[in-house]
Amino acid sequence: MILNIDLVSDFVCPWCFLGAVRLDRALAELRAARPDIEPRINWLPFFLNPDTPPEGEPYRAFLEGKFGGPVKAEAVLDQVREAAAGDGLQYAFERIATRPNTLAAHRLLYRAQAHGHKPERVRALAHALFAAHFQEGRDIGDLDTLADLAAACGDRRDVVREWLESGADADKVQRMAAGLRRQGIDGVPFFILDRRLSLSGAQSAAVIGAALLQALETGKPS
Repeated sequence: MILNIDLVSDFVCPWCFLGAVRLDRALAELRAARPDIEPRINWLPFFLNPDTPPEGEPYRAFLEGKFGGPVKAEAVLDQVREAAAGDGLQYAFERIATRPNTLAAHRLLYRAQAHGHKPERVRALAHALFAAHFQEGRDIGDLDTLADLAAACGDRRDVVREWLESGADADKVQRMAAGLRRQGIDGVPFFILDRRLSLSGAQSAAVIGAALLQALETGKPS
């Protein structure tokens, strides 16, 4: 039985990384109880800050401007760290120098899905993008960095690098993101479960799991 999951996220959103990790946990528990279920995740693009310059912007300056100074910015980061600790997820915010424009990163993941890459390979790329930014402090707006990440997930680096340089699918990805905003999605992560139920925010694995079961029950023929 196929269970479709649309996951709307942005790679510079720490809560999206946590939401993806918690979705993994919820799906692992669901598959253990229901081995007949075949989850299919469709990763959808969102731009937290559509006006981010193509070259990105200084990370600390962005945070302090958004949250009202260094003390408040650090308090927000501490909140994220605390929330993620129970899931074994660690962030290295101190390593991040640049808040990137994520258009190219979203294009890369869109390409993987459009080319029919296996779900586990698409998932590996998505998580690699999150980890590169939040744990390694790499610039995921840089095309060479993105090509390296794609190669580590089984793609040909030279092919991917050339494709990224071409700007292919940029308009399509931007239209997708704009369409999601028009549907009323203004915060991420946002989950659409089996096209029946929606869930907003980095909910716990238990909450996500319960929603997945509810979506399955709702979809049963009467």
